[in-house]
Amino acid sequence: MTLSRFAAVQWLTVAVVIAALLYLLGPILTPFVAAAVLAYICNPLAQRLRGWKLSRTLATLLVMGGLLLLAVLLLLIILPLLEKQFGLFVQRVPDWIESVRVHWLPYLQQWLGAGVEWDSQTAKRLLLDSWQGADGVAGRLLPWLGSGGGAIVGVLANLLLIPLAMFYFLRDWETMLARLDEMIPRRWQGKVRAIAGDVDRVLAEFLRGQISVMLLMSAFYVVALWLVGLEFALPIGLVAGMLVFVPYLGMILGLLLATLAAAMQFTAFGSLLLVWMMFGLGQFLEGFVVTPRLVGDRIGLHPLAVIFALLAFGQLFGFFGLLLALPLAAIALVALRHLRQSYLASAMYKQP
Repeated sequence: MTLSRFAAVQWLTVAVVIAALLYLLGPILTPFVAAAVLAYICNPLAQRLRGWKLSRTLATLLVMGGLLLLAVLLLLIILPLLEKQFGLFVQRVPDWIESVRVHWLPYLQQWLGAGVEWDSQTAKRLLLDSWQGADGVAGRLLPWLGSGGGAIVGVLANLLLIPLAMFYFLRDWETMLARLDEMIPRRWQGKVRAIAGDVDRVLAEFLRGQISVMLLMSAFYVVALWLVGLEFALPIGLVAGMLVFVPYLGMILGLLLATLAAAMQFTAFGSLLLVWMMFGLGQFLEGFVVTPRLVGDRIGLHPLAVIFALLAFGQLFGFFGLLLALPLAAIALVALRHLRQSYLASAMYKQP
């Protein structure tokens, strides 16, 4: 075996071992991956703070403190809004129960072909007893908490682990990159650095494009549901728009919430149909216009390539494939560009 083939076998073995470890350790890697992604996003800001002659540790603490302050401000803005909307929901519940009896019960009787008894006072009393009876709710939840306590503790531990891991990732980001750079064979160093730089630029464009999509779709859903006349247009529109970074999750959750609110608010089926049409239009715009334009164009992917990437990675890797489809496609695009350049510069291509 020649030296070059032996080196190739070595690298292939290392790649297989790393892939196997990632597969086996997948369940515990989630908080570390999330922390690494957050550190990657915040690293440019930490580098700017370093330009003010601050230590890396102090810059990291300032960045994480800013993130915490931003999260608190968002909660201070959103929680009063949700409280107001929930108060309106509680006030409207008796009217909705009566609306079910007057408007929807005849349809149910006609569909079943039999009489259906409905006691509005009993339904209201049961609902109020359920809200006010904290002991009863706790009694029902305790067995579930006992059986699922381990899973809950695991989720909480992961949530607490994310900021801790993010601190070390962000503080030691430059050191970790330098150590990785030392591991690269010297003859490949220039090419690997060039590819890594292209991948970094593409991922930065992807993140900016994805944020633009989230903001634009949030505005669309809020305005669209407000035009329909839905009382809960603002919170439902924000939920549907901000969750578009997970394909289909924002649309499905927003559609369920909007359908429930519309069924309780409107008596005419046409109004409910309008809500469905707005979500259908939003999904069409997000999938075929907004994401291809704002994300695909930024990372250099054709709109058809964006759609194909979502379908292909979703088919291969399921939900997480959908979540990582575009950034992985962008990285693959960078690799293909460099392969194309190497091919065009090769003797095989240039030889007559």
